[in-house]
Amino acid sequence: QVQLVESGGGLVQAGGSLRLSCAASGRSFIQNAMAWFRQAPGKEREFVAAISYGSGSIYYADSVQGRFTISRDNSKSTVYLQADMLKAEDTAVYYCNAKQPYATISRTPGPYWGQGTQVTVSS
Repeated sequence: QVQLVESGGGLVQAGGSLRLSCAASGRSFIQNAMAWFRQAPGKEREFVAAISYGSGSIYYADSVQGRFTISRDNSKSTVYLQADMLKAEDTAVYYCNAKQPYATISRTPGPYWGQGTQVTVSS
């Protein structure tokens, strides 16, 4: 079982930056591939970025490639999403997600979700 708590969201102007954090509890964090998803009002939840449990593989959605960076610190059981050059269309609730231990990294979600953190980008 993994519990996830996101933080770091907020209001930022277009072109600005935010750093989202996801703190995980549970013994298996180091074995879990992690990901970020987001959901804008009236839209389906969509994949943003994913990182394998060893950080050897990383995936990004085309819409954030080159602007967002996912990383993890296994010693702190935390995964990060550095979001730079933010655009109005990045406005959404951002969710942290975890796969089952040793599951392969992918663009589909695992069973564990955080409560979400709101990111609002003003144009």
